[in-house]
Amino acid sequence: MTAKKFPVEASHILMFARSVGDDNPVYSDADYAKSTEAGSIIAPPTFAQASAQFDPDYFLRPKPGQPWFGSGKNPTGAAPRGGGGGGGGGGGGGGLHAEQHFEYHRHLKPGDVLTATSLPGKTWEKEGKRSGKLVFSESVTEYRDQMGELVITARSVGVRTERPVDAPAS
Repeated sequence: MTAKKFPVEASHILMFARSVGDDNPVYSDADYAKSTEAGSIIAPPTFAQASAQFDPDYFLRPKPGQPWFGSGKNPTGAAPRGGGGGGGGGGGGGGLHAEQHFEYHRHLKPGDVLTATSLPGKTWEKEGKRSGKLVFSESVTEYRDQMGELVITARSVGVRTERPVDAPAS
């Protein structure tokens, strides 16, 4: 889900902050940022997720000349990956993104070049009342800078259901 090398540029930080509606000047105004505890322009908290846009194989990206599942209510040309809905994975159920955590070891700044390493996390199960077995899977991504120093640890939890949940009666 992430590129192997991810250059962090001030213009990327500015566009990301604008796209999430965050007008904090520490993301765009170098003079203002110098007067803050950070001491320079920094990236917004979830900025590391943008690394997926540098990955040519990112599964949510449309590929020219190939059917694309899309991001709307209905598929736009291809079957979802892994069966089920949303987050993919086995059975006749579906999957979803359940949690996301970011641990910052230092501020992410323009000029950094991150390398992402994905690691397996924990897996656990619970019994759902309406969907059968729920399988939770954690993945961990470590982002290191050009000096090899750990900058961000991102943890993501997905959940797959054994079977679809029937819609409640109206």
